[in-house]
Amino acid sequence: MKRLRVASKPNLSFIMLAFFLASFAVARVFTSFFPSIKLEVQGYHIHHFWYGLALLAIGGWLGINYSDDHTERIAAIIFGIGGGLVGDEIGLLITLGDYHNELTYTFVISLLAFAFMATLFKRHGHAIITELFGFFRLNVDLYVGLFLAFVSSAFLLQSENVLVIVLSGIIFIVALTLILRRTIRYLRTLFT
Repeated sequence: MKRLRVASKPNLSFIMLAFFLASFAVARVFTSFFPSIKLEVQGYHIHHFWYGLALLAIGGWLGINYSDDHTERIAAIIFGIGGGLVGDEIGLLITLGDYHNELTYTFVISLLAFAFMATLFKRHGHAIITELFGFFRLNVDLYVGLFLAFVSSAFLLQSENVLVIVLSGIIFIVALTLILRRTIRYLRTLFT
């Protein structure tokens, strides 16, 4: 059976992410300060995500077809810029019209969190897995209970929707039950 060799190029990932962020920031600042400047062709507003898609295609094509260091860096830069331009308009693309939708910020924050987690996992994967198994093996019900309690309480405090309140309330009660169960077990070990 033939094994595939995966080339590790964290420098290209970093370059791509840096240019993604820079492109996103420039697009967001420009459109916030100059909202009336836009490209229109025969009455159609050409959004900058189209440029982003073209740059993603060009950067991806270069990255796939060429393997010298210089071209790979250029491909990472082009790909990052394209991703930033598309990422800036995620809210517009999902809502079909609301450019300033908060989904754009959610998307970028999620992407950054994923990129940082992937980087950490790639570099320290074995240590992270060992730590997680040890961490969850002993107190998984407590950790899940705490997570559910905090998340459901946020929905309880912010929502006026009856269904959300009822579901969040049920989840909160389950979370408190898990926490209480773990606390009772812990107290038993102290007094026995």
